[in-house]
Amino acid sequence: MPEPASPDLAAVSPSKTTLRILSILVFNFANYLTIGLPLAILPGYVHEHLGYSAFWAGLVISLQYFATLLSRPYAGRYADKIGPKRVVMFGLSGCLLSGVFYLLALGFDASPAVSLALLCAGRILLGAGQSFAGTGSTLWGISVVGSLHIGKVISWSGVVTYGAMAIGAPLGVLIFSLGGLTLLSACIILVALAALITAWRKPPVTGTASTQIPFRQVLGKILPYGMMLALASTGFGVIATFITLFYAAKGWTGAAFSLTFFSVAFVGMRLLLPNSITRFGGLQVALACFVVEILGLIMVFFAPTAWAAMAGAFITGVGFSLVYPALGVVAVKKLPQENQGSALATYSAFLDLSLGITGPLAGVLMAQAGIDAIYPGSALLVFIAMALGLRLLLRQPSPETSASVSND
Repeated sequence: MPEPASPDLAAVSPSKTTLRILSILVFNFANYLTIGLPLAILPGYVHEHLGYSAFWAGLVISLQYFATLLSRPYAGRYADKIGPKRVVMFGLSGCLLSGVFYLLALGFDASPAVSLALLCAGRILLGAGQSFAGTGSTLWGISVVGSLHIGKVISWSGVVTYGAMAIGAPLGVLIFSLGGLTLLSACIILVALAALITAWRKPPVTGTASTQIPFRQVLGKILPYGMMLALASTGFGVIATFITLFYAAKGWTGAAFSLTFFSVAFVGMRLLLPNSITRFGGLQVALACFVVEILGLIMVFFAPTAWAAMAGAFITGVGFSLVYPALGVVAVKKLPQENQGSALATYSAFLDLSLGITGPLAGVLMAQAGIDAIYPGSALLVFIAMALGLRLLLRQPSPETSASVSND
């Protein structure tokens, strides 16, 4: 029998609620671990080993985000209709197949074009897997602990997501140094397979959708918050995709640890300030985050040493840490509970769109103005997000602001 979608939360302690959430979000951890493991490897592999330009190196990474973007609406609607467990398992299968395609690419190492095509296919499968496993696990967590804890589930989802990235990037470098792309691909397959077996053994929750709101209507309610998320996410995009090439251009080592510093800051802020959104309001927290993120990006731009760049990445992570949940809590609550899968998927799609566009556009900017230019360019976009958020805040009556986050 499926678990009830709305348990009696009054009898559940906060610590048990957190454990229930983490018992489901472990699948999102596995999902993002398969993303983080090759993240610091593939740009250099495509650029240096296969001999393609920085544009193609960025495109290989960005294909994942485009695939995630295109599959998000389906992930949300299927999670509402058939339940999140099946959606999670489908997504983890995509993560597993991405590792298989990385292995296949090795078999055509003498033919760079075929190898690149297979890597691209793996990235597309990983992108679809990311959307289904990420959306499904978040909705599964909400179903297990109830909609009262939407903010907590979204926040913890970010913790496990970037925790996996923090572990995955340097671990991927270590694995690659020990056994190349073969061992790295095998590890990705094993992580996804273990998560699939664990998810299969979990009892499901039922889908809840009784009426489906048209996508246009969902998009209209989510749009301003999604736009701010997209603009702010460029800071993460230029660090995650190009920090290795930035370090190489400067003659520095330790680029993977900049991703770790970013992720540690991200996770740390989520753990240190768990109630900040409830206390101050989603838009207010987002505005403060934008200011800090801009500072971090400018620090990377002016960094005279590798450690200074790591400090900038750390500050950028601090700033970006609460953007997603701060705006997400407000955005998701714009839709009825039975359509929150569609709401969450639509909101998250703006993150995917941002990361998908950031890679190739930053690659073009690098070619024209140098790799340093991508960091102040991203800071400018975050500033635009801050201006949009300030405009929304000034137009929003304070009672409504309080009501929008009172149930976080």
